[in-house]
Formats: sequence, structure tokens, C-alpha cells
Amino acid sequence: MTVAAGVGYALIALGPSLSLFLSVISKKPFLILTVLSSTLLWLISLIILSGLWRAFLPMKSDTWWLYGVLLFTAVAFQEGLRILFWKVYKRLEDILDTFADRVSKPRLFLTDKMQIALAGGMGHGLAHAVFFCLSLLTPAFGPATYFVDNCSKIPFFLVSAIIALAFVTIHTFSMVIAFNGYAEKNKVDQFFVPAVHLVAAMGTLVNFASGGCIIAIPLLYFVTFLTLLYCGKMVRRRLTEDQNRQ
Repeated sequence: MTVAAGVGYALIALGPSLSLFLSVISKKPFLILTVLSSTLLWLISLIILSGLWRAFLPMKSDTWWLYGVLLFTAVAFQEGLRILFWKVYKRLEDILDTFADRVSKPRLFLTDKMQIALAGGMGHGLAHAVFFCLSLLTPAFGPATYFVDNCSKIPFFLVSAIIALAFVTIHTFSMVIAFNGYAEKNKVDQFFVPAVHLVAAMGTLVNFASGGCIIAIPLLYFVTFLTLLYCGKMVRRRLTEDQNRQ
């Protein structure tokens, strides 16, 4: 039964991403490569951040503000890395377009660019899930589960999986919004992504309060729904504009 629980927690965190990977990403080798390279990049970034903050550990429970500083620096670092990731992608896109012109093939379509952004975002989300959820699940395969005092009604592993699912979704679709914002020089899109990332990260601090997970999880999923809604509207607008130009 505990093996089933451990697998279930992993599927809660990564099940939707697995479905998206099989239905969209797996059909194109370049997208698979993008997911893998993006996952590696974000994992390295998280390892660097954990190394920098290692000097401040262990933190006392009454220094919750220090966790806020940690989260702020982590979000700032990752958002800066997102811009670097975009610039590398843009250079690669120019190379691919130049090659397409040379061999008389069509350039990348808007849908291709969105799928590449989606793959890059999925890599970011997978790195987050591996670092903050999957790495913690080994004890879940044992003979018992684990609870924390601040959220005594829900197993710790289930809370971790639910939070990981939200962040995987936010990171996956935020990359699509960010890439569009950089390409169009749309300031709203450019600021929306780090704002959502910061709000979602800071919202997890509510878990420090007694019973805080009851508030933190719905708040996190509200941010997730907002990200999905914004991304959906942006994609529909861009596709409509692209069709009108043709």
C-alpha cells in the first residue's frame, strides 16, 4: 500500500506534465532536447542557490522573514536566468531561420515557437518538482506516512505533491507568457511572470502558521488558475493575429 501511495504522490506532482509530454513534446525530438536542457539548467540554478544559502542553515522557526528573503532572492535569480534562457533561445531561433532560408524551407511557425517555450517551461517545472517533491518521497514508500504540526490533517508528502503540481503548472505556462512578452516587447507579459512567481513563492510562507496549508494551497491554486487563464487568452490572441496576417 505504501508503494502505491508513493507512486500516487509522484503522479499527483507530475501526472499532468507526463500527459502533456506524451501528447505534445514527445512527437518532436527537438522539444525533448529542450525539456532536458531546461531541466538541467534550472536544477543547476537551484543547486547554486542552495549552496549560497547553506551558510544560514539551520534557520530558527521564529525567523520566518529570513525565509522570505531566501524566496525573494531565489525568484530574482531564476527570473534573471529566464532572460538569459530566452536570449540563448533567440540566438538559436535565428540560426534555425537562417538555415531554413538557405535550404528553402519555411521558418519556425508561431505554434512552433510556443511549443519550444512550453518545453522550456516544462523543464523549469520538472526541476522544481524533482528538487522540492520527488527528492522527498523516498520515505513515502516505507511502512508509514509523516505529518507536520502546522498541517496535522494532511500527510506531508501529499501536501508536497499538491504544491509541486501547482508550481510545475505555473512554471510551464509562465515560460510561454514570458517568451511572448520578450518577443513582442510586451511589458505586461514581462512583469506578469515574475510577479506571479513571487506571489506563489511567498504564498508558501503561510504554511508556517498553524493550519496554514488550508489557506496556502487554495491561494497557490488561485495563482495557478490565473496563470492558465492569462496564458490561454494570450495564446488565442496571438494565434488570431497570426491568422489575420496570412
